[in-house]
Amino acid sequence: MKHPAWMVAAISACAPVQNGPAPEPSVPGAEPVGAPSDSTTQLLPVGYGSLRQDEISLEIVDGALNVKVTPLAESITRLAAPDTYERLHALAASRGPAAVSRTESGGAELFLVSFFSREPNVEYRPEDLQLAHRGRLQRPAGILPLTTGWGRQLLQPQETQSAIYVFEPPFDYQLPITVRYGILQTDDWHRVVLDRIEEERTRVMSRAGGGGWVKRQR
Repeated sequence: MKHPAWMVAAISACAPVQNGPAPEPSVPGAEPVGAPSDSTTQLLPVGYGSLRQDEISLEIVDGALNVKVTPLAESITRLAAPDTYERLHALAASRGPAAVSRTESGGAELFLVSFFSREPNVEYRPEDLQLAHRGRLQRPAGILPLTTGWGRQLLQPQETQSAIYVFEPPFDYQLPITVRYGILQTDDWHRVVLDRIEEERTRVMSRAGGGGWVKRQR
């Protein structure tokens, strides 16, 4: 199901889109915030991805409420189309220092979470969203609102409220990730999304000529 409002048009700070590969971006003072910390991480060159945000996101539908969760790890967002990558990377970079201050480990895993309604006066509960990963169920270590009205926790038709959710690292994005909201959950990450990501990773390497990508040791 596609909803144009899900693209979070209210969020500013989109960087200009460049044709072809862009310079390697970085979060000041750290490795890319939200990137997985295992030694197999492969950071591909920027500018060759083609996936839409919906294709790297998980979604839960609770009546008239849609909940979308998008990882902001560099290893994932570099597979998105250039304009989508620039927008998601800008969000991670701008909120990185605040995110790290919310955790106890000196790092952070960031996820863009959006709540969308098709009907009036639909309530949402930000604290009810949790992630299950590596056998552990995590509540967010911090929530950084992006849109005005976040604190109302009430949506009107075609309204989206978004925030950056901060979780304790490390996450291995090649392993299952389950999103839970209340009594609902989705495990589409390892059932659907991971196959899509691996296929796109292969295509990106081909577009980049098989070179220029690096395996970074964490």
